[in-house]
Amino acid sequence: MTSSLLLATFPEIMNTVLYIGIAILVLLVMITIHELGHYLVARWLKIKVEEFAVGFGPPIFKRKLKNGETFSLRVVPLGGYCAFKGGEDKDAKDPEDFNAHKPWKRILVLLGGVTFNLVSAFVFAFILLISFGYDIPQIKSVTPGTDNYGIIKEGDVVRAVNGEKIGFIYDTTFSSLLNKHGGINEWVELTVTRNGAERKLDIFIYADPDDATRGIIGVSTQAYRYSFIEALIWCVPIAMAMAWKILAFLGMLITGAIGLSAIGGPITTITTIADYSAQNIANLFVFLPFIAANLAVFNILPIPALDGSKIIFTTVEWIRKKPINRNVEAIIHFAGLIVLFAFVIFIDLFHLFT
Repeated sequence: MTSSLLLATFPEIMNTVLYIGIAILVLLVMITIHELGHYLVARWLKIKVEEFAVGFGPPIFKRKLKNGETFSLRVVPLGGYCAFKGGEDKDAKDPEDFNAHKPWKRILVLLGGVTFNLVSAFVFAFILLISFGYDIPQIKSVTPGTDNYGIIKEGDVVRAVNGEKIGFIYDTTFSSLLNKHGGINEWVELTVTRNGAERKLDIFIYADPDDATRGIIGVSTQAYRYSFIEALIWCVPIAMAMAWKILAFLGMLITGAIGLSAIGGPITTITTIADYSAQNIANLFVFLPFIAANLAVFNILPIPALDGSKIIFTTVEWIRKKPINRNVEAIIHFAGLIVLFAFVIFIDLFHLFT
């Protein structure tokens, strides 16, 4: 009995481990993209990089190049850094030190990580739209013998309900618009594209035989896969809409409109990605642009230790023609880092015990 139970659960355990591994890999890719932004802009501006690291803690892999740069992969896959000569919080003692360079150059380097995350969000959104689709429904099947059979057809791409467009950037879905514009025993107008041509269809909403309080139209849908040109056009606005929703979410968190249960630290993020990816691999590709946009938004916030805060300090230095006391700045960033670490640990523990 015990051995058969172990045999039954072993594949499930291995499957869970696989998807947790995929989730960790996703985070590592996002971190690498961010740090690569800092690194490439620094190299472009001839600012010396001492180490490019993915992860924290002791190194698993470490290699030093002839130009003096060190590349390392470290044991804790929850962050990374791009270390510049002389450090970011110390007075310059050498012409090659980071703070010996002009403020505008340092600001561009600091913006590099956010920019690369945002550009990667565009790329991931493009891959999502062209490979799996996301927000536009396509008719998969129509129930024979229903009022709408023969009116709406398999393959129709639904663009609007009663003239109101469907899409992530409009914050609308097919089901939400059907509920908004029509009740049971009412008609709605669908705008669809069929064989490349736009059509207007009058569709009847009738009561679900299994639940008389719910209106249905007798169809099943799937996500419409965008064409190459469509994905190219829409990947940027959809990724930007994701970034905007993240900002709005943070605003609601600050005002108390939503609670701490709605957010998570790195461990919660990894388990969430793993759970949703295990349900459907397409979910993983939905997460990619969201996480990339999230990293871009989060890192540009004026929170000590993050790029946004460092940009503010460098901008103030540029305006004043002299820096704020480097020791004070270092203490502020260090305190911010400790608070951030404490906060994400608290959030993960909060989710674990609640």
